[in-house]
Amino acid sequence: MTPAALLLPLAGAQVASAAEASSGSGYWHTSGRQILDADNQPVRVAGINWFGFETANYVAHGLWSRDYKSMIDQMRSLGYNTIRLPSSDDIFAGTEAASINYSGGMNSDLQGLDSLGVMDRTVDHAGSLGMKVVLDRHRPDSAGQSPLWYTSAVPESTWLANLKSLAGRYAGNDAVIGIDLHNEPHDPACWGCGDTTKDWRLAAERGGDAVLSANPDLLIFVEGVQAFDGASGWWGGNLMGAGRHPVELSVAHRVVYSAHDYATSVAQQPWFTDASFPGNMPGVWDKYWGYLFKQNIAPVWMGEFGTTLQSTTDQKWLKALADYLRPTDQYGGDSFSWTFWSWNPNSGDTGGVLKDDWTSVDTVKDGYLASIKAPDFGNGDGSGGDGGGGGDGGEDTQAPTAPSGLTVTATTGTSVSLSWSAASDDTGVTGYDVYRGSTKVGAATGTTYTDTGVSAGTSYTYTDRARDATGNTSPRSASVTALTTGSGSGSNSGCTAAYTVNGDWGSGFGVDVTVTNTGTSAATSWKVTWTWDGGQKVTNMWNASYTQSGGAVTVTNTDYNGSLAAGAHTSFGFQGAPGAGGVPTVSCTLS
Repeated sequence: MTPAALLLPLAGAQVASAAEASSGSGYWHTSGRQILDADNQPVRVAGINWFGFETANYVAHGLWSRDYKSMIDQMRSLGYNTIRLPSSDDIFAGTEAASINYSGGMNSDLQGLDSLGVMDRTVDHAGSLGMKVVLDRHRPDSAGQSPLWYTSAVPESTWLANLKSLAGRYAGNDAVIGIDLHNEPHDPACWGCGDTTKDWRLAAERGGDAVLSANPDLLIFVEGVQAFDGASGWWGGNLMGAGRHPVELSVAHRVVYSAHDYATSVAQQPWFTDASFPGNMPGVWDKYWGYLFKQNIAPVWMGEFGTTLQSTTDQKWLKALADYLRPTDQYGGDSFSWTFWSWNPNSGDTGGVLKDDWTSVDTVKDGYLASIKAPDFGNGDGSGGDGGGGGDGGEDTQAPTAPSGLTVTATTGTSVSLSWSAASDDTGVTGYDVYRGSTKVGAATGTTYTDTGVSAGTSYTYTDRARDATGNTSPRSASVTALTTGSGSGSNSGCTAAYTVNGDWGSGFGVDVTVTNTGTSAATSWKVTWTWDGGQKVTNMWNASYTQSGGAVTVTNTDYNGSLAAGAHTSFGFQGAPGAGGVPTVSCTLS
């Protein structure tokens, strides 16, 4: 599967401040099946996967839409106490973080930073809120997942050196509590076979010791493989061999075994069609990984699990899994740990906790996780997006409702006029913020606004949100699209588009596309087209908008990445189904 994120729930006393309301004090270690904090109190990882650093964006996704701090704040408010951050070895090559929105002061402290610099800021902000971070070496490079921990381009020596570098980078910063050594080893990877080119258990010992040589305080998260003794399951989800062939490291009490488990929106498995489903699932989980916890061998962390929740089967699966992971109110920190896949809505086969607007919460999906979140962590709100009130004592913390009925009332070649119905609030709405795409373009005290500074013959998408006197802000309204009158500036073909398949798992595939202005003048917009001949369909796209008719796909820029100086480039990505097939001929034009 693609990346994932962790959250670590704490089992401790009620706390007063954000920094104190942490997942658990200091660095963590293990004892039997439990993870303990620096005060030897049991803690529970109860977190979320936030992917993107492992893709050609080289940064967590969604920063094209929101400020990174507001996203982390929202994670915490929902009760997730840890973030699992997937990345690839590419981030050690000084990679430039792509598709970050800096308009209106958004993400301002990330400007000029490379990918690792952005990761530093992400870790620091999470730590300032009492959250923890697990760093996940997800892929050797951004091109796609690999079955083994090395490839011809990224040998084991590079993997070990980069693990050591990452561990050393955060030495002394206990916001980072561990490293997931490699995501989803699968065939031909084996466990305990003794072949050093394929034995993931032996490789995990080498990788874990490399990490601990640079930072002996970290936990080492070790995923399973695909098959053991003829039993095959999810990639990374088979830990049947760990009981017989445990991972032994140079520092004791550091190993946490990690399983992955998914529902039918990702792939079918024989247990989903068993007549006793979902009653059969605890036995399946016991067999593949649960026995390690139940026999007090080691802690088990469900590093990735997710679903679109579209089918009844998937709903029953998630309910059964949450029950199996042990409700927090009954077991506290003496429980399985987990990080849900994913925060991102742009995970094609699972979706995310966030909806497609990158702000609204899928409250149904989040609700399935409520019983297994960390005790006394977060405020349970999470409805807020880029801002919001809060405070101590009697201060107002209730956000207004979202405005409704947003409508375009008039357009010219240079303006768009909007109106909407008033929002409501317990203390009264004091104003509205209006957004063109993800950019705030103005504010109004009433329920109308005219946006100027737009271009003729161009489509724009608008939303708005309400504010109260305390500064609490509502979720954004539903969006509306306006087309200004007149004609645009014409097209210019000085453009190239590089189409790169970054993963193909049979039932679906992922693609990164880099658009470059090869002309001598700046452009204000771009369009990319191609035609598939194999029946492929786009299922999910980010950093761009698209239409598809048959095999013909037309992709256009968003409002924040259309401007390209001469020689500049931007990128977008998408997921499709069923399989990638051949790379199509791609055309690109600029305007």
